[in-house]
Amino acid sequence: MNTKQKIVISITGASGSIYAKVLLDKISKLTNQIAEVGIVMSDNAKDVWKHELGNEDYKNYPFTFYDKNNFYAPFASGSAKYTTMIVCPCSMGTLARIASGISNDLTSRAADVILKERRKLILMIRDTPYNLIHISNMQVVTQAGGIICPASPSFYSNPKTFEDLASTVVDRVLDLAGFEIDSFRWAE
Repeated sequence: MNTKQKIVISITGASGSIYAKVLLDKISKLTNQIAEVGIVMSDNAKDVWKHELGNEDYKNYPFTFYDKNNFYAPFASGSAKYTTMIVCPCSMGTLARIASGISNDLTSRAADVILKERRKLILMIRDTPYNLIHISNMQVVTQAGGIICPASPSFYSNPKTFEDLASTVVDRVLDLAGFEIDSFRWAE
């Protein structure tokens, strides 16, 4: 990668805080590929993180956290040139607001900006099963240029821990985002 990326990570209240933790851990190690990281975390995401992981360690990451309603965050405008946005995990409500173009918080506004600027939006959807509304919203986001990457772990790397299992999805997301990472590769 020739230039460092400016990246937005949004953490919503969907179950799956382990995915967000592993993503933040891995992003922390990619400083040679990243110019800036902005984090948006919903109130529900903070509650779910505390419930699922038993801590508030999200506060310990060296990134800039923005309030969910802070429309003065740099990535609320295309002029800031953030190249990638990852929503991890992505709730179905967040997916629906993005698909409908409803910019009522910083996550949905940033996603709208990323799409309008033809940059990379990756939604790591977590909820199952899907109803037709969810599937239609995934179609709309895909047609608008976004990438739907369900939090469906793979097992061919023989993961040993929950973090290893979450890494199978997070590594795929980081690949989609264009980062050079050391990851299990099929038949290598």
